[in-house]
Amino acid sequence: MITVVIVDDHPVVRAGMRKVLDAAADVSVLAEGETGERALELVETHHPDVLLLDVRLPDLSGREVAQELQARETPTAVLVLTAYKDPRTVFGLLEQGASGYVLKDEALETLAEAVRAAAAGETWLSPAVASQVVDRALGDATGEAAASLPTPLTPRETEVLCLLARGLDNSAIAQALTVTKRTVQNHVSSIYGKLNVDSRTQAALWAIREGLVDVRPAGGGGDELR
Repeated sequence: MITVVIVDDHPVVRAGMRKVLDAAADVSVLAEGETGERALELVETHHPDVLLLDVRLPDLSGREVAQELQARETPTAVLVLTAYKDPRTVFGLLEQGASGYVLKDEALETLAEAVRAAAAGETWLSPAVASQVVDRALGDATGEAAASLPTPLTPRETEVLCLLARGLDNSAIAQALTVTKRTVQNHVSSIYGKLNVDSRTQAALWAIREGLVDVRPAGGGGDELR
């Protein structure tokens, strides 16, 4: 059972999302809130698998909430739900550790699937914003490729990173490279350390920024390294 907390300052929006999730047999909504501070309290109290978080809240912004949860090393996945789709907002939230970004005008159609993806450690981007995020990532690239890191990625780690950024999970990567899933997990752990990131989302965005892959994700696939 996937546990969820919903935080949005519009009661009607919360009610609509809860109705969709209540209809999913594998999802349980534990609580609702309407402020950023309440979001932090509910995550601390309930430890949900997924926090559905609005960007614009009366006190803290969604980005500030995501940043605080990241600082606390909270395992709860943050799935952003908003009407705002400008690349700066989207990319900024992903850099703060958000697992995905769902536009409210398509939330009812994709919400349950997005929640499942976030709970599984996958990245979920609404198709309407995915290309903007990728374009910004590529346009803002200022670093050099993998070899320029303080501790360079090995050729095999680069292969794993490219496959990860294309949405393959660890099992699929293992099959593609003819290695064991444990070997892939070890490579992913090493990649995290060398890139100084702590999620598949951040590793994938690094690969996109540095031009290692050119993808336009509409969702994602992957069993997060645990």
